Amino acid sequence: MSSTDYKFEGWMGLDPKAVDGKMKWQSYEPKTWTETDVDIKITHCGICGSDIHTLRSGWAPTLYPCCVGHEIVGEAVKVGSQVKGIKLGDRVGVGAQSDSCLKPECGECSSGLEQYCGSMVGTYNAQYPEAHGAGKSYGGYANYCRAPSHFVFKIPDAIPSEDAAPMLCGGITVFSPLSKNGAGPGKKVGIVGIGGLGHFGLLYAKALGCDEVVAISRTSAKKADAIKMGASRFIATDEDPDWATDHALSLDLIVSTVSSPHIPLEQYLQLLRVNGQLIQVGAPEDRVPPFNAFSLIHSGVKMGGSCIGSPDEIRHMLRLSAEKGVKPWVQTRGMGEANRAVVDMVANRARYRYVLINDEVDGKA
Repeated sequence: MSSTDYKFEGWMGLDPKAVDGKMKWQSYEPKTWTETDVDIKITHCGICGSDIHTLRSGWAPTLYPCCVGHEIVGEAVKVGSQVKGIKLGDRVGVGAQSDSCLKPECGECSSGLEQYCGSMVGTYNAQYPEAHGAGKSYGGYANYCRAPSHFVFKIPDAIPSEDAAPMLCGGITVFSPLSKNGAGPGKKVGIVGIGGLGHFGLLYAKALGCDEVVAISRTSAKKADAIKMGASRFIATDEDPDWATDHALSLDLIVSTVSSPHIPLEQYLQLLRVNGQLIQVGAPEDRVPPFNAFSLIHSGVKMGGSCIGSPDEIRHMLRLSAEKGVKPWVQTRGMGEANRAVVDMVANRARYRYVLINDEVDGKA
């Protein structure tokens, strides 16, 4: 391992007003070092919708000060003596999860479902347990990141860093439910919402070889983009009053990426074939609307949720992305522009993922 001759600094949200472009650049104390940890000099960090929800305490009260960002790519500059598979200088990444209990008696951790562990630690806005080096977790709008190596991934050479970063949360959030629920040859899949998550849904449904990939959005404003991403059919729900009946019983699987509490769930369920599934990954700050139980019963359809993905799934996604040449639609911004980029993200200007490039934070704004 190398010596630590650097200071941890990042963009800190100090209160809910941070989401209005009022984060402050300041130093912080990372988690206590353990010999299973890796320090990463951050080169790239994606901006995720979770960052916005957290900065404004949308889902729950945030543990301010908070440095968000959980789509991190950079160089391993310190590697613990007990770390396997990562060496100094490797290009590595960290997604939305940084820790779990990893105990053999844990049913989730022992079966490759670490993201559902009751002791799951998020990459930011969380607390590490004493056993894994106490301290608070801080994210990637920063110059360095310290993370347990179980949740640090080598980035394949074929994937540019600005593409790999948003895959580590945005990508895996849709790749996991697609791959777990049989997306592939012989299947017709719908993706609800053509934003940061939804565009990954189209890309991965196409890469997995689905017979048909259907983009579902309120308007046709993004239709041309969706077709380029791999959609073979487009449904604009605000523009066609008969969309639910016209496309009924046509899909095997729907992944809903939208985080609006006003989603038309009953109509989405109508689109499913017998025994079809709707998986919700978008997380509204309010409750989803009620729906009639017969929407499930009549066709034996199921509705469920999915949370990010396991380390094994992330490695699978990265391998597939490299093999198939999956190319997310990314707009890069300097780390010094983080406040402006957050404001633009809130205003839905991203097409379709913002990625911060660490420019040593010159001209912080």
